[in-house]
Amino acid sequence: MSKARLKWGTRSVGQEEMSIRGEAAYIVERAVQGDARIVTLGPLLFFSTETGDAWVLDPGDHLALCLARDRELLAAEIIETADSFTIAWNATYALDGEIFNVVENSGRATAVIGYPVDEIRQAIRRMNRR
Repeated sequence: MSKARLKWGTRSVGQEEMSIRGEAAYIVERAVQGDARIVTLGPLLFFSTETGDAWVLDPGDHLALCLARDRELLAAEIIETADSFTIAWNATYALDGEIFNVVENSGRATAVIGYPVDEIRQAIRRMNRR
C-alpha cells in the first residue's frame, strides 16, 4: 500500500465557531472524498485517509474512535456543550513504527499499515509543545 499523501492547510476558526462535532463531520467528509487530512483541535487529533477512513484520537490518553471506514459513516456519540464535551471512546490506539494498532473495548485488535503514522506523530509533538 502506498503511503498516504496528506494535504496540509490551515483553516481560520473563531473561538465561537470551534466545534468538535463540526470537526468530526469535516474529517468524515474528507474521508468520504478520499482526501487525507490531519486536524488538531485542543487535545484532539482528527485524521482521514485516502481509503475513506476517519478517526478522532485523544493522544493524551491513547483513546480512539473510528468515525468512518471505507467511506461509510459509523455511529459515534459526541456530546458537546458550550464549555465541555464527551466522546464515547470505544478503543485505544498505539503507534508502533509504521503500524496503527487499535484495541477495541470488545477486545478485538487490529493493526493497520498505510495510515499516516509519521504525520500523526508530528502533529502530536506539535500539540504537546502548546
